[in-house]
Parts: sequence; C-alpha cells; structure tokens
Amino acid sequence: MVRTMMDRTMIEQIVTQVLTLGSNPEAAGEEILGIPVGISNRHIHLSAYHVEVLFGKGHTLTPKKELKQVGEFAAAETVTLIGPKGVIQGVRVLGPARKITQVEISHTDGFSLGILPPLRDSGQIVGSAGLIVVGTAGAITLSEGVICAARHIHMSNVDAQRFGVSDGDRVTAEVDGPRGCLFKNVLVRVHPSFCLEFHIDTDEANAVGLKNGDQVRLPQGEGV
Repeated sequence: MVRTMMDRTMIEQIVTQVLTLGSNPEAAGEEILGIPVGISNRHIHLSAYHVEVLFGKGHTLTPKKELKQVGEFAAAETVTLIGPKGVIQGVRVLGPARKITQVEISHTDGFSLGILPPLRDSGQIVGSAGLIVVGTAGAITLSEGVICAARHIHMSNVDAQRFGVSDGDRVTAEVDGPRGCLFKNVLVRVHPSFCLEFHIDTDEANAVGLKNGDQVRLPQGEGV
C-alpha cells in the first residue's frame, strides 16, 4: 500500500513537470531568439578621395577598434562637423573607405548643428542634408550626405532562415523592461558575412533605456 502511494505521487509529480515544461518554451529547451542591440553614435563614412582631402594625400584610415560586422572598424581618425548653428568635434570615422561619403547623426545632433537630417536607409543620400567636414589636412563641403539612419537589423543567411525573414523585409522589434515598446518598420539586411545585430541611434536607445548588448526580439507573427 505504501509503495502504491509513492508510485502515484511520483507519477503526479512527473505529470506536473511535463505540463510546466510544455507551457514554458525556455525551460523546455526551445531556443529564445534574441537579437543583440548595437547603438550607433554619430559617425562618418568617407570615400577614399575625401580621406585624402581631409587627412593628406596618400593617407589611408588607421584601424583603432574592430566592429561587430566583419571587416568594419572604428578608425583612429576623427573629424569636426560644422553646421549653420553649431559645431560637433571628435566625430569618429568608420572604415573601410566607401564609394560615397555619408554622415550619420541623430535628430538631436541635427538640432545642435542647425540642420534637418532626413530619416533614411543607409546609402539613400540624394536630397539629404549638408554641412562642412573638417579634418587635420583640409575640409570638404557636403551639399548632401547627412542622414539620420533608419533602424535596421543585420543578419546572416542562417539567421534570416532561423527568424523566417528575407533581405529587405520590414519587421517589428519588441523591447522589454520599464520602457518596453515596439520599434516598427525595422529594415532587415541579410548578407552571408553579417553578424546578428539590431542598430538604432542614441535618441532611440535613450528613449527606451537600451544599452549595447541588450536584446530585442521579434514578436509572434513577425518572421517566426
């Protein structure tokens, strides 16, 4: 009789554990698909020609710190941005050199400089804002090329398959915490060399209390 009672108790405990695991994907060992956050401070991408204008003929960018995306780095070089109403010094150059020069700042930076950078996907600079860029050996005047970069997610092909999305998709990223929110219209950028990362600017990160390395996720029905 005692043995029968013990067996029944063990069975009840096992059933309870199975039911609990079934309602808790993480406890059951299912993968929780989090996306690391990378906050983009103001920076500039330079063409090879503009590198020489700003830092001297024959000059190439000096890598200072590797970035998460393969082959990209924060350079030792910095520039000064001059707008109609203000100046921002020490703006980091990111390498390697690109085909076109592009300045990425926040809307708050735009207020300080006295310009209105449009919200754009990277590379879409036609009709964007302009300013003066000063280096150690010269200066350039940009008639366009200054944007507020739209939020986006870098993914490898493997990551894209895991999340059920494709290059060019627009998804929603969910933020937990006291200031939890939904970031809509997030562009998905897929390339075999990309590392998984959600890029937002400092204005967006500060508004919801996100830090580098925090994670967001795609709500159910978004991709997965």
